[in-house]
Amino acid sequence: MTSATTPSAPPSAPEERRSTPPAAELGDGERERLDLAVDALQAGTRTWSALTVAQRVTLLRAVRTSVAAAAEDWAVTAAASKGLDGRHPLRGEEWLSGPYSVLGALDAYIETLSRLARGANPLDGVRLSRAPGGRTRVHAFPLTGIDRFLLSGFTGEVWLEPGVTPNAARAAAGLAQRTPRESGGVGLVLGAGNVTAIPVLDVLYELLAHNRTALLKVNPTQDALVPVFKRALAPLIQPGLLRITRGGPAVGAYLTSHPRIAHVHITGSAATFDAIVWGPSTGPGAAATTRRRREGRPRLKKPITAELGGVSPIIVVPGRWSDADLAYQAAHVATMRLQNAGHNCIAGQVVILSSDWEQADAFRAALRRAYAQAPERPIWYPGASARMHRATDSYPDALVLGDRLLVELGADDDAAALQSTEYFSPVLGVVALPGNGQAFLDAAVAHANDTLQGTLGANVLIDPETETALGAGFERALTGLRYGSIAVNAWTAFGFITPTLTWGAFPGGTLGDVGSGIGVVHNALLLDRVERSVVRGPFRPFPRWIGGSLRHPLSRGSSRGTILPTPPWFVSSRTGAAVSEGLTRHRADGGTLGLIATLLRALRA
Repeated sequence: MTSATTPSAPPSAPEERRSTPPAAELGDGERERLDLAVDALQAGTRTWSALTVAQRVTLLRAVRTSVAAAAEDWAVTAAASKGLDGRHPLRGEEWLSGPYSVLGALDAYIETLSRLARGANPLDGVRLSRAPGGRTRVHAFPLTGIDRFLLSGFTGEVWLEPGVTPNAARAAAGLAQRTPRESGGVGLVLGAGNVTAIPVLDVLYELLAHNRTALLKVNPTQDALVPVFKRALAPLIQPGLLRITRGGPAVGAYLTSHPRIAHVHITGSAATFDAIVWGPSTGPGAAATTRRRREGRPRLKKPITAELGGVSPIIVVPGRWSDADLAYQAAHVATMRLQNAGHNCIAGQVVILSSDWEQADAFRAALRRAYAQAPERPIWYPGASARMHRATDSYPDALVLGDRLLVELGADDDAAALQSTEYFSPVLGVVALPGNGQAFLDAAVAHANDTLQGTLGANVLIDPETETALGAGFERALTGLRYGSIAVNAWTAFGFITPTLTWGAFPGGTLGDVGSGIGVVHNALLLDRVERSVVRGPFRPFPRWIGGSLRHPLSRGSSRGTILPTPPWFVSSRTGAAVSEGLTRHRADGGTLGLIATLLRALRA
């Protein structure tokens, strides 16, 4: 994901980043326009502080209505901006990663604030249990009947930091909404350029988790959506709780140093983060930047949070898989890389296989087929083609499959570039480690932790029979994965669109070594001291999971039944576009007949 301060560069691609230019490039008229926006938001902080929590619920319901009304324009405009016409089979991505995600977040926030307004706790009725290492586990998904039905087989947990007890979790739930009259000032959101829900979700989190009004600087890649955003978010704009601005690096530089901005949130790269916090890494100011870093004197004098991407692993635990299992999970892996043309901070990039798995060659063959057969689409994000060329230079023997690259490395090949560069484009790599069972899983976890760049998200694929055989060792391995989002038999993007889960790097990032970021977003239960979120999904789709449960009734995960033969977010789903649109329209208006039609389409996927 990319910061609005460097509009032409993708995240985690430091070589493409330009130093933040001086704000002096702005004319007086532009400065005045931005100052007026900040002034309006400063006044808006008083308006927000005067609202009771119940009144905030009413306001959020108005936002929900306006987002629902703008949903079609939102999805169609986003698809067109990425080169997807009205017939493209992958246009449904823009429904799910845009209005669907925002509507779901609004519903979850409305529920949380409604509970607080009537004197209840956001965690009332939510199951809490213990996780390894003295952690509390919040069973945060599913919490509604419709989610239990439509997304059966998927569950989500938020793990809190070691030492946080269930009572402490309940006492802190609600964050700033527990003290609604305490203003957090004006926050600056430097919006991502790749996924259209991200800037809006970040604005909502500023407002609800921190009581901060927000100035959203939209990335230039999303300029076409600004009119849609203004219509969708009009109930926040009118009372001065939100302002939306366009602009390039000079606008970002001016706003990050603005004296009346209390906080900065960026979705982008570590290079952009460092340029904001410390100064330019090249050019006339580089020496001063080096000195500031050495002396621990950041140029930015206000707090900053960030989500900065990384190289995401896909750990494939060896087991006894059927041909259908191999094909389905290969399509799953292809989706993790190819959704949004690979322009995702959470796109899976490195598949970790066991060299001793007797089905490794069969899985590789299935992966090549799935990766090659996925629909072609434009590589639209600025700089992506150049990074693909660099990947080809690093790995000249890689398979070029249409608009994508598959890098299969042997034991003697150098994996450094693949494992340290977030390509942010359709480049997928496969590496192999020795071992089976627990030995392989532990080695794969260590490899992911110690070798891959970043700590944002990790994916694990394991059949229920193997998971049962590993027993407590599997949970121990999950606990050892140092990632902010972990998905078992799912893609971590499922956690991204699930509002009651959290999104962000594993704790530990600092101003001097930010890694994949600092802090979390989404988190609609407004939980404090979050460590990670864990998503679990069904290994086998409908109806094959039924046979697996009958053959292995005691296997852990064997009862993870789902109504989905192929999830609509799979790039291989033949009806994904129609189903994604239908699910969004159902989220917007709750229509039963439309939902039935959507489910029938899903069964034909």
